[in-house]
Amino acid sequence: MSGMRKGSMEYWPHRRAKKQMPRVRTWPELAEQGFEGSIAFKAGMTHVMMIDDSASPAKGTEVSRAVTVLEVPKIFVYGIRFYNKNYLYSQPAAEAYDENLAKRVGIKSSKAKLADIKQKLGDFTNVSALLFVDPSNLGFGNKRVMRFEVAVGGKDVKEKADFVEKWLGKDLKITDLVSPGDYVDTISISKGKGWAGVIKRFGVSRGYRKATGKIRHVGVLGPWHPAKVMFTVPHSGHMGYNYRLEMNKRILKVGTASEAASINTEGGFINYGVIKNDFIVLDGSVPGPAKRLIRFRKALRSTAEKKAPQINYISTASKQGA
Repeated sequence: MSGMRKGSMEYWPHRRAKKQMPRVRTWPELAEQGFEGSIAFKAGMTHVMMIDDSASPAKGTEVSRAVTVLEVPKIFVYGIRFYNKNYLYSQPAAEAYDENLAKRVGIKSSKAKLADIKQKLGDFTNVSALLFVDPSNLGFGNKRVMRFEVAVGGKDVKEKADFVEKWLGKDLKITDLVSPGDYVDTISISKGKGWAGVIKRFGVSRGYRKATGKIRHVGVLGPWHPAKVMFTVPHSGHMGYNYRLEMNKRILKVGTASEAASINTEGGFINYGVIKNDFIVLDGSVPGPAKRLIRFRKALRSTAEKKAPQINYISTASKQGA
Protein backbone atom coordinates (compact mmCIF):
# COMPACT_ATOMS: atom_id res chain seq x y z
CA MET A 1 0.00 0.00 0.00
CA SER A 2 1.25 3.44 -0.86
CA GLY A 3 0.17 4.83 2.52
CA MET A 4 2.20 2.35 4.59
CA ARG A 5 4.89 4.06 6.63
CA LYS A 6 8.44 2.74 6.28
CA GLY A 7 10.32 5.66 7.84
CA SER A 8 11.66 5.70 11.39
CA MET A 9 9.81 7.46 14.21
CA GLU A 10 12.84 7.20 16.48
CA TYR A 11 13.51 10.93 16.19
CA TRP A 12 10.41 13.09 16.31
CA PRO A 13 9.75 15.85 15.49
CA HIS A 14 12.17 16.23 12.59
CA ARG A 15 13.42 19.76 13.15
CA ARG A 16 16.42 21.65 11.84
CA ALA A 17 19.34 22.20 14.15
CA LYS A 18 19.68 25.78 15.36
CA LYS A 19 23.48 25.84 15.49
CA GLN A 20 26.34 23.84 14.02
CA MET A 21 28.00 23.73 17.44
CA PRO A 22 25.91 20.99 19.12
CA ARG A 23 25.65 20.93 22.87
CA VAL A 24 26.68 17.99 25.01
CA ARG A 25 23.87 17.26 27.44
CA THR A 26 25.67 14.63 29.54
CA TRP A 27 29.31 14.04 30.40
CA PRO A 28 30.79 10.87 31.91
CA GLU A 29 31.88 11.03 35.53
CA LEU A 30 35.51 9.91 35.46
CA ALA A 31 37.85 9.71 38.44
CA GLU A 32 40.91 9.91 36.19
CA GLN A 33 42.16 13.44 35.53
CA GLY A 34 41.79 14.64 31.96
CA PHE A 35 39.69 16.56 29.46
CA GLU A 36 36.61 14.57 28.53
CA GLY A 37 36.11 15.81 24.98
CA SER A 38 36.95 18.22 22.19
CA ILE A 39 35.91 19.15 18.66
CA ALA A 40 37.22 18.17 15.24
CA PHE A 41 36.31 18.65 11.58
CA LYS A 42 35.24 15.86 9.24
CA ALA A 43 37.67 15.41 6.36
CA GLY A 44 36.22 12.32 4.68
CA MET A 45 36.31 8.54 4.58
CA THR A 46 38.72 5.86 3.47
CA HIS A 47 39.37 2.25 4.47
CA VAL A 48 41.97 0.33 6.45
CA MET A 49 43.11 -3.28 6.68
CA MET A 50 43.39 -4.40 10.30
CA ILE A 51 43.45 -7.51 12.43
CA ASP A 52 40.00 -8.25 13.80
CA ASP A 53 40.32 -8.34 17.59
CA SER A 54 36.59 -8.64 18.32
CA ALA A 55 34.65 -11.76 19.29
CA SER A 56 33.31 -12.26 15.76
CA PRO A 57 33.98 -15.40 13.67
CA ALA A 58 36.65 -13.39 11.80
CA LYS A 59 38.72 -12.90 14.97
CA GLY A 60 42.45 -12.99 14.29
CA THR A 61 42.11 -12.50 10.54
CA GLU A 62 42.73 -9.40 8.45
CA VAL A 63 39.54 -7.49 7.65
CA SER A 64 38.71 -4.28 5.80
CA ARG A 65 37.04 -1.49 7.76
CA ALA A 66 35.51 1.77 6.51
CA VAL A 67 36.87 4.65 8.59
CA THR A 68 36.26 8.38 9.02
CA VAL A 69 39.17 10.83 9.25
CA LEU A 70 38.72 13.87 11.52
CA GLU A 71 41.16 16.77 11.57
CA VAL A 72 41.82 18.47 14.91
CA PRO A 73 43.10 22.08 14.73
CA LYS A 74 45.02 23.82 17.49
CA ILE A 75 43.19 23.76 20.81
CA PHE A 76 43.79 26.31 23.58
CA VAL A 77 42.66 26.35 27.23
CA TYR A 78 41.64 29.93 27.95
CA GLY A 79 39.54 29.64 31.11
CA ILE A 80 38.09 27.68 33.99
CA ARG A 81 34.46 27.69 35.15
CA PHE A 82 33.15 26.76 38.60
CA TYR A 83 29.62 25.53 39.27
CA ASN A 84 27.37 25.34 42.29
CA LYS A 85 24.08 23.48 42.51
CA ASN A 86 20.72 24.72 43.71
CA TYR A 87 17.85 22.36 44.46
CA LEU A 88 17.54 21.36 40.80
CA TYR A 89 20.29 22.57 38.43
CA SER A 90 24.03 23.20 38.34
CA GLN A 91 24.68 26.85 37.50
CA PRO A 92 27.89 28.78 36.72
CA ALA A 93 29.13 30.57 39.83
CA ALA A 94 32.60 31.91 38.95
CA GLU A 95 35.08 32.06 36.07
CA ALA A 96 38.76 32.86 35.63
CA TYR A 97 40.69 33.38 32.39
CA ASP A 98 44.15 33.49 30.96
CA GLU A 99 44.36 37.17 29.97
CA ASN A 100 46.35 36.68 26.77
CA LEU A 101 44.07 33.97 25.35
CA ALA A 102 40.88 35.62 26.58
CA LYS A 103 41.57 38.61 24.34
CA ARG A 104 41.64 36.32 21.30
CA VAL A 105 38.05 35.26 21.95
CA GLY A 106 36.81 38.76 22.73
CA ILE A 107 36.63 38.46 26.52
CA LYS A 108 37.76 41.38 28.62
CA SER A 109 39.97 40.76 31.62
CA SER A 110 38.02 39.22 34.48
CA LYS A 111 38.12 40.89 37.87
CA ALA A 112 38.04 37.52 39.59
CA LYS A 113 41.44 35.93 40.15
CA LEU A 114 41.85 32.19 40.15
CA ALA A 115 43.78 32.27 43.44
CA ASP A 116 40.89 34.07 45.16
CA ILE A 117 38.31 31.66 43.72
CA LYS A 118 40.26 28.59 44.84
CA GLN A 119 40.07 29.78 48.44
CA LYS A 120 36.31 29.15 48.29
CA LEU A 121 36.35 25.71 46.67
CA GLY A 122 33.99 24.39 49.31
CA ASP A 123 31.21 26.50 47.79
CA PHE A 124 31.42 24.77 44.40
CA THR A 125 30.20 21.39 43.22
CA ASN A 126 31.94 21.03 39.84
CA VAL A 127 34.61 22.45 37.54
CA SER A 128 34.85 22.58 33.74
CA ALA A 129 37.41 23.87 31.25
CA LEU A 130 36.84 26.61 28.66
CA LEU A 131 38.58 25.93 25.35
CA PHE A 132 38.69 27.31 21.83
CA VAL A 133 40.04 26.11 18.50
CA ASP A 134 41.65 28.19 15.78
CA PRO A 135 40.53 26.71 12.42
CA SER A 136 42.35 29.32 10.31
CA ASN A 137 44.94 26.81 9.06
CA LEU A 138 42.45 24.12 8.02
CA GLY A 139 42.35 25.40 4.48
CA PHE A 140 38.65 25.90 3.80
CA GLY A 141 38.13 29.55 4.71
CA ASN A 142 37.02 29.38 8.35
CA LYS A 143 38.92 32.10 10.24
CA ARG A 144 36.83 32.64 13.38
CA VAL A 145 37.86 30.99 16.64
CA MET A 146 35.25 28.66 18.15
CA ARG A 147 34.67 28.56 21.89
CA PHE A 148 33.36 25.51 23.70
CA GLU A 149 33.26 23.95 27.14
CA VAL A 150 34.30 20.46 28.22
CA ALA A 151 33.97 18.53 31.44
CA VAL A 152 37.05 17.52 33.41
CA GLY A 153 37.73 14.22 35.13
CA GLY A 154 38.83 14.04 38.73
CA LYS A 155 37.92 12.72 42.17
CA ASP A 156 36.80 16.06 43.63
CA VAL A 157 36.53 19.77 42.87
CA LYS A 158 40.05 20.56 44.08
CA GLU A 159 41.64 17.89 41.89
CA LYS A 160 39.73 19.11 38.84
CA ALA A 161 40.62 22.75 39.52
CA ASP A 162 44.33 21.93 39.94
CA PHE A 163 44.31 19.99 36.66
CA VAL A 164 42.74 22.81 34.62
CA GLU A 165 45.03 25.38 36.26
CA LYS A 166 48.03 23.36 35.08
CA TRP A 167 46.81 23.65 31.46
CA LEU A 168 45.51 27.24 31.63
CA GLY A 169 47.02 29.35 28.84
CA LYS A 170 48.51 26.36 27.01
CA ASP A 171 47.64 24.56 23.80
CA LEU A 172 46.52 20.93 23.60
CA LYS A 173 47.56 18.18 21.24
CA ILE A 174 45.25 15.38 20.23
CA THR A 175 47.60 12.96 21.99
CA ASP A 176 46.76 14.75 25.27
CA LEU A 177 43.07 13.93 24.80
CA VAL A 178 42.67 10.43 23.35
CA SER A 179 44.72 7.39 22.38
CA PRO A 180 44.23 4.43 19.97
CA GLY A 181 41.67 1.97 21.26
CA ASP A 182 39.59 4.57 23.13
CA TYR A 183 35.85 4.73 22.60
CA VAL A 184 34.14 8.08 22.06
CA ASP A 185 30.64 9.40 21.39
CA THR A 186 30.25 11.78 18.44
CA ILE A 187 27.74 14.65 18.44
CA SER A 188 27.18 16.44 15.14
CA ILE A 189 24.67 17.84 12.68
CA SER A 190 23.70 15.52 9.84
CA LYS A 191 23.85 16.43 6.16
CA GLY A 192 21.02 18.72 5.05
CA LYS A 193 18.98 17.47 2.10
CA GLY A 194 16.51 20.36 1.71
CA TRP A 195 12.80 19.89 1.05
CA ALA A 196 11.90 16.26 0.33
CA GLY A 197 8.73 14.40 -0.55
CA VAL A 198 7.27 11.44 1.31
CA ILE A 199 9.01 8.82 -0.83
CA LYS A 200 12.50 10.12 -0.09
CA ARG A 201 11.71 11.30 3.42
CA PHE A 202 9.75 8.29 4.72
CA GLY A 203 10.18 5.58 2.09
CA VAL A 204 6.52 5.08 1.17
CA SER A 205 5.75 3.18 -2.04
CA ARG A 206 4.96 4.89 -5.34
CA GLY A 207 1.30 4.97 -6.29
CA TYR A 208 -0.06 2.86 -9.14
CA ARG A 209 -0.09 4.74 -12.42
CA LYS A 210 -3.76 3.99 -13.30
CA ALA A 211 -5.13 4.04 -9.76
CA THR A 212 -4.54 7.68 -8.81
CA GLY A 213 -3.87 11.03 -10.38
CA LYS A 214 -0.56 11.25 -8.50
CA ILE A 215 2.33 8.86 -8.18
CA ARG A 216 4.80 10.19 -5.61
CA HIS A 217 2.42 10.89 -2.76
CA VAL A 218 0.99 9.15 0.30
CA GLY A 219 -2.05 7.03 -0.50
CA VAL A 220 -4.25 7.88 2.50
CA LEU A 221 -4.02 10.55 5.16
CA GLY A 222 -5.83 8.51 7.83
CA PRO A 223 -9.26 7.22 8.93
CA TRP A 224 -12.54 9.15 8.97
CA HIS A 225 -12.28 9.55 12.73
CA PRO A 226 -10.53 11.15 14.44
CA ALA A 227 -11.42 13.89 11.96
CA LYS A 228 -7.89 15.21 11.65
CA VAL A 229 -4.57 14.28 10.09
CA MET A 230 -2.40 12.60 12.73
CA PHE A 231 1.24 13.59 13.19
CA THR A 232 2.28 10.03 12.36
CA VAL A 233 1.10 10.36 8.75
CA PRO A 234 4.04 10.86 6.35
CA HIS A 235 4.28 14.38 4.96
CA SER A 236 6.76 16.17 2.77
CA GLY A 237 9.06 18.61 4.53
CA HIS A 238 12.61 19.50 5.39
CA MET A 239 14.94 16.51 5.54
CA GLY A 240 18.28 16.29 7.29
CA TYR A 241 20.37 18.87 9.15
CA ASN A 242 19.39 17.26 12.44
CA TYR A 243 21.22 16.89 15.74
CA ARG A 244 22.55 13.35 16.03
CA LEU A 245 24.56 11.52 18.69
CA GLU A 246 26.30 8.22 17.93
CA MET A 247 27.79 6.22 20.76
CA ASN A 248 30.84 3.99 21.14
CA LYS A 249 32.91 4.89 18.08
CA ARG A 250 36.32 3.26 18.33
CA ILE A 251 39.46 5.29 17.67
CA LEU A 252 41.77 3.26 15.44
CA LYS A 253 44.59 5.77 15.01
CA VAL A 254 45.74 9.07 16.51
CA GLY A 255 48.22 11.10 14.44
CA THR A 256 50.11 14.35 14.78
CA ALA A 257 50.67 17.00 12.13
CA SER A 258 54.02 15.43 11.21
CA GLU A 259 52.18 12.19 10.28
CA ALA A 260 49.53 13.86 8.11
CA ALA A 261 51.18 12.66 4.89
CA SER A 262 50.42 9.06 5.88
CA ILE A 263 46.66 9.66 5.88
CA ASN A 264 46.13 12.13 3.01
CA THR A 265 44.62 10.60 -0.10
CA GLU A 266 45.89 11.36 -3.60
CA GLY A 267 44.40 14.68 -4.65
CA GLY A 268 43.05 15.27 -1.14
CA PHE A 269 39.73 14.36 0.42
CA ILE A 270 36.71 15.30 -1.69
CA ASN A 271 35.28 18.75 -0.83
CA TYR A 272 37.89 19.12 1.90
CA GLY A 273 41.49 19.04 0.69
CA VAL A 274 44.57 17.82 2.53
CA ILE A 275 45.06 17.39 6.27
CA LYS A 276 47.75 19.59 7.83
CA ASN A 277 47.10 19.20 11.57
CA ASP A 278 46.58 16.46 14.14
CA PHE A 279 43.98 13.88 13.17
CA ILE A 280 42.09 10.87 14.45
CA VAL A 281 40.74 7.87 12.53
CA LEU A 282 37.35 6.56 13.70
CA ASP A 283 35.89 3.16 12.90
CA GLY A 284 32.74 3.59 10.83
CA SER A 285 30.91 6.68 9.65
CA VAL A 286 30.03 9.99 11.30
CA PRO A 287 26.96 12.13 10.46
CA GLY A 288 27.51 15.25 8.39
CA PRO A 289 29.27 16.32 5.17
CA ALA A 290 32.93 17.19 4.74
CA LYS A 291 34.07 20.27 6.73
CA ARG A 292 31.30 19.71 9.30
CA LEU A 293 32.21 20.39 12.92
CA ILE A 294 32.12 17.22 15.05
CA ARG A 295 32.08 17.22 18.85
CA PHE A 296 33.24 14.11 20.65
CA ARG A 297 33.33 13.04 24.26
CA LYS A 298 34.74 10.03 26.04
CA ALA A 299 32.25 7.18 25.82
CA LEU A 300 29.44 7.41 28.35
CA ARG A 301 28.26 3.79 28.24
CA SER A 302 31.08 1.76 26.74
CA THR A 303 31.89 -1.54 28.44
CA ALA A 304 34.33 -2.76 25.78
CA GLU A 305 37.92 -3.50 26.70
CA LYS A 306 40.38 -0.85 25.53
CA LYS A 307 42.84 -2.41 23.06
CA ALA A 308 45.11 -0.63 20.59
CA PRO A 309 44.21 -2.00 17.12
CA GLN A 310 46.75 -3.52 14.75
CA ILE A 311 46.45 -1.66 11.43
CA ASN A 312 48.35 -3.15 8.50
CA TYR A 313 47.32 -0.76 5.73
CA ILE A 314 45.61 2.63 5.27
CA SER A 315 44.24 3.39 1.81
CA THR A 316 45.51 6.68 0.35
CA ALA A 317 44.13 6.02 -3.13
CA SER A 318 42.38 8.91 -4.85
CA LYS A 319 38.69 9.31 -3.99
CA GLN A 320 38.04 11.75 -6.84
CA GLY A 321 36.56 9.08 -9.09
CA ALA A 322 34.66 7.29 -6.36
